[in-house]
Amino acid sequence: MAKEKTVKDKKEKKEKRSEADGVKKSKKDKKEKKTSEHVTEALIASISEPAAETKLVVAAKADESGDEDAAATGVVRGALVPFAVPLADEKVTKKLFKTVKKAAKNKTLKRGVKEVVKAVRKSSTNLPASSAVSDPTAVVVIAADISPMDVISHIPVLCEDHNIPYIFVASRAELGAAGNTKRPTSVVMLCKDRTGKKGDAKAEDEADFKEAYDGVVKAVLKAQAGVTR
Repeated sequence: MAKEKTVKDKKEKKEKRSEADGVKKSKKDKKEKKTSEHVTEALIASISEPAAETKLVVAAKADESGDEDAAATGVVRGALVPFAVPLADEKVTKKLFKTVKKAAKNKTLKRGVKEVVKAVRKSSTNLPASSAVSDPTAVVVIAADISPMDVISHIPVLCEDHNIPYIFVASRAELGAAGNTKRPTSVVMLCKDRTGKKGDAKAEDEADFKEAYDGVVKAVLKAQAGVTR
């Protein structure tokens, strides 16, 4: 019995010394230490794997927009204007952008609201509507992600008054890139014939553009015919 009391007294003395020195650790302290260790490990893992984190962010953006191609290429698209009719589908959009590039090379491209509006107003209006629509002198391509929408809201009506077909595309950034400019472009005009000097253009480029232009005219007229007003 005396030995057992001696052992107990020694244990009690050790516990009292550890409490006095601040050495004793409770179960709560142990849990907090483990939690902090887990947090530290997670932070280290996130720093060491930036690529995986970036992929998650891109995937989240793709899910929100519903457009994986836009997320992959880094193209940011805004909300489309409510009057974006007709809106080119993916196939027609590619055809339009290719023709815009060729028009820029052939110097038959007008860029920006002021330049396009001026060209539309100068276009011939004395032709019958049927002939003007079947063989238009120009085609207008408008970006649908413009804000404020008042910047381009008058262009469709102006085009209809002058019998010039028009179509919308989803991205002003892509339209600007197709037009050989680094800045986003709200509207471009594909002109059938050159208005400037003709000596600079090559015969091959002109023939190539004419073929592409005829294809775009058919695509745009088909898209407009499918619109119910």
